[in-house]
Amino acid sequence: MPARPLRVAVVGGGPGGLYAAALLKRLDPERHVTVWERNPPDETFGFGVVLSDETLGGIEHADPVVHAALSEDFVRWDDIDIVHRGVRHRSGGHGFAALGRHRLLEILHERCRSLGVDLRFRTRAPDTAGLAAHHDLVIAADGVHSTTRETHAAVFRPRVTEHRCRYIWLAADFAFDAFRFDIAETGHGVMQLHGYPYAADASTVIVEMREEVWRAAGFDELGVRESVERCAKIFSEALRGRPLRSGNSAWTTFRTVANERWSHGNVVLLGDAAHTAHFSIGSGTKLAVEDALALAACLEERPDVATALAAYEEERRPVVASTQRAARASLEWFENLGLYLGLPSRQFAFNLLTRSRRVTHDNLRLRDARFTGAVEREFGCPPGTPPMFTPFRLRGLTLRNRVVVSPMDMYSATDGVPGDFHLVHLGARALGGAGLVMTEMVCVSERGRITPGCTGLYTGRQAEAWRRITDFVHTRAPGTAIGVQLGHSGRKGSTKLMWEGMDEPLPDANWPLVAASPLPYKPGGQTPRRLTRAQLTDIREQFTTAAERAARAGFDLLELHCAHGYLLSGFLSPLTNLRTDAYGGSLERRLRFPLEVFEAVRAVWPAERPMTVRISATDWAGGGTTAEDAVGIARAFAAHGADAIDVSTGQVVAEERPEFGRSYQTPFADRIRHEARVPVIAVGAISSWDDVNSLILAGRTDLCALGRPHLYDPNWTLHAAAEQGYEGPGAGWPDPYRAGSRRPRTGRTDAPKPRLRLGG
Repeated sequence: MPARPLRVAVVGGGPGGLYAAALLKRLDPERHVTVWERNPPDETFGFGVVLSDETLGGIEHADPVVHAALSEDFVRWDDIDIVHRGVRHRSGGHGFAALGRHRLLEILHERCRSLGVDLRFRTRAPDTAGLAAHHDLVIAADGVHSTTRETHAAVFRPRVTEHRCRYIWLAADFAFDAFRFDIAETGHGVMQLHGYPYAADASTVIVEMREEVWRAAGFDELGVRESVERCAKIFSEALRGRPLRSGNSAWTTFRTVANERWSHGNVVLLGDAAHTAHFSIGSGTKLAVEDALALAACLEERPDVATALAAYEEERRPVVASTQRAARASLEWFENLGLYLGLPSRQFAFNLLTRSRRVTHDNLRLRDARFTGAVEREFGCPPGTPPMFTPFRLRGLTLRNRVVVSPMDMYSATDGVPGDFHLVHLGARALGGAGLVMTEMVCVSERGRITPGCTGLYTGRQAEAWRRITDFVHTRAPGTAIGVQLGHSGRKGSTKLMWEGMDEPLPDANWPLVAASPLPYKPGGQTPRRLTRAQLTDIREQFTTAAERAARAGFDLLELHCAHGYLLSGFLSPLTNLRTDAYGGSLERRLRFPLEVFEAVRAVWPAERPMTVRISATDWAGGGTTAEDAVGIARAFAAHGADAIDVSTGQVVAEERPEFGRSYQTPFADRIRHEARVPVIAVGAISSWDDVNSLILAGRTDLCALGRPHLYDPNWTLHAAAEQGYEGPGAGWPDPYRAGSRRPRTGRTDAPKPRLRLGG
């Protein structure tokens, strides 16, 4: 490939392809840039386009001519309206800019022609191999149904996911005065309208509903004209009785596109050909334009095409992945909209606004303090109290705030006895202000340990050592509760300490393992023995004996560990439970032994003290536990007396493929809370107090468990209070620490201000 691409082919005349063509021609007028578009110049999908200030800033910097033309036609507004059961709530300060899609294309057509780009409409591009052979660079901007991508699928390795809602892209001949979300609860199910202005006299209107609602309402049997008329009637109030029009749109399902690679030789994917993001966060055109900006910059900065394409992908991939995670969260929120309809109306609106996890409590408070304050009052926050510092009651235990120090294995015990390390570790976090501090998984037997460094409650000496720790918490950190997590390692036992080789078998002195089925956790690992009925009874008694010791040791709460592939989790997952007896097969039968253990422990655990259960809500592997299964598991434990479900995910099978990201496990907790109607503890990359406030106030969880943030900062909760200016009962500083309740001053960082201003 040449160092400087002079002959450039662009396949696809959408905004991304056109803008890439204009940028490359502007950067080097000697380039010959050709755009092939199979449709006429005025044919497009949809009506309006929303661009962020960030994207517009990039356009302004790269091409002021295009920016100026766009600015002349933009419609700008700040408000979002959410209509929930006839009540409208408005949130301001959001800042939107939109224009018609046809006008956007006209501006880009004009710019390309003025620069000398060869635009070929109503013309299919030659085959990719031919283009690649006769051009220095081929930009495939041919959309979600990209022919280029499919031609080289073996190289790009695309993943296309089709989702559960049907939608149709329409327009109305009047301008909404805000971005509007309207909910219609019909006899067939829930439908929603997304609407926003794109001109002084026109608005985009998208009507969306789940597939089964679409069919039940008879839309599958209606033509486009009849569908449009029906939608106008359903949302007549939002539309002020005015009609809708369809353009070239028809009912479709959204497809999320992702690719393992974005380039092949001198062919590179751009925009929807490379990735898609659900329209509910308005990022499709934004991503395509930003792709074009990045690609042009990389071609300008790098010495040759190959390194430029690699740099382009490296730069854009994390941005796109983050956007797709947000879009997926938003998409799933609308797919499951029915779960949230019972929320108080302001909380429903806040939940909708924060659905993608990109808009947060603190961010929304900056945008619209009035609206956010009203949501807080409706939630029950006393004046000046962030949501995370409101109390929460579980049985006879009232937690002073919603922060939990998550169970974290320390692998630092000797013979299962917690020592000074555990006293300092747990004591420091209790002093740090959390409402509840959890122990690591405390093993119910010597053979139930994960590693030789795990703690236990199978001897009196261990119980005495734990009593020392609970006494410290209760006397030196009053107001903080301490909970114990009981578990058995199952097939994941007899391994090295984490820092010596996580999940790796011990080189010697191994102990035999037991599990629901004789399946090793990892290839080459020890194969566990299948538990007999008599052994199940013995293990159940080990749990109850440990629970009795935990009660005498002074723990305030007990959590049963049924997650992460340990023994009880191994019964719940169909990937690890292959039994054909009464303890395997259907979910009801897979639940049998964990429920037997829960009932036995609940019977000996003091009635006034709460019990929680940690579960893996998904195995992140095909054929494993599903989100629907997780709801069923949560319901079963709640029916047997669980006071809350601690919702984690994964670590059940070694071949899992988690979808990591900020707060990535919270949607599972959210669903369980609303479907199973049981309090939940959310976990999983919750790292900021803003996240905690957002999740609590939106009603997605009742408590938030944080692990790594508390390793980084034992006083995380107290510091969160200080940073928010909160000094109430939800975060009391220990008396010896009060002098440190303000951030220490640092050296001067401002520069001296100029004293004189001299005229020229």
